[in-house]
Amino acid sequence: MQTVTSPHPVARKAARPRADALRNRERIVTAAREMFVEHGPDAPLDEIARRAGVGNATVYRNFPDRDALVREVVCSVMDRTVRAAEQALAETGDAFEALERFVHVSADERIAALCPMISSTFDEHHPDLEAARERVEQIVGELMDRAREAGLLRPDVGVGDLLVAVAQLSRPLAGTGCLSADRFVHRHLQLFLDGLRAPARSVLPGTTVTMEDLRQV
Repeated sequence: MQTVTSPHPVARKAARPRADALRNRERIVTAAREMFVEHGPDAPLDEIARRAGVGNATVYRNFPDRDALVREVVCSVMDRTVRAAEQALAETGDAFEALERFVHVSADERIAALCPMISSTFDEHHPDLEAARERVEQIVGELMDRAREAGLLRPDVGVGDLLVAVAQLSRPLAGTGCLSADRFVHRHLQLFLDGLRAPARSVLPGTTVTMEDLRQV
């Protein structure tokens, strides 16, 4: 008896990306992060492809435009800072130490140079960016709450205070000599972190800065 083949076969599940395709994408994001830090968000895409060791077509196959690439770089940087804090907390159980890890990794990842790239020319409310920002705010808020409950963090600072300080102390901005300031950054960040420890040695002027305060600026 002859088997009848359906003219409309059931669609298969979408194939998972191949390992080499994933590696290419990661190389592009890494190269783009370096180029954006060194030259700003207008770094030539063909130079990014060259540094990543891939062809221009591979860049455009992964990222249809510059906005998509900048967004991926910023999201990946924020996610790595979150993972560093989570790993530190899992390894030590010390919320303040995990907070310190977050701050220093943020500086190494150039988060202060990269995040301002999401400006009026980009969709700063893209769901991927919103989700990445939420993960950062959540882990920092959790670590600060736990450190405060353990008596390790002064009570008069908020998430907004910490993120503003990290941004200010990790400058300059992209394309303006970030690398030349490296020898100062971690020293000054540690001075700031020591100032967050409890018991506090002074009374801070003003009020605790929250994330809602920053959004209204």
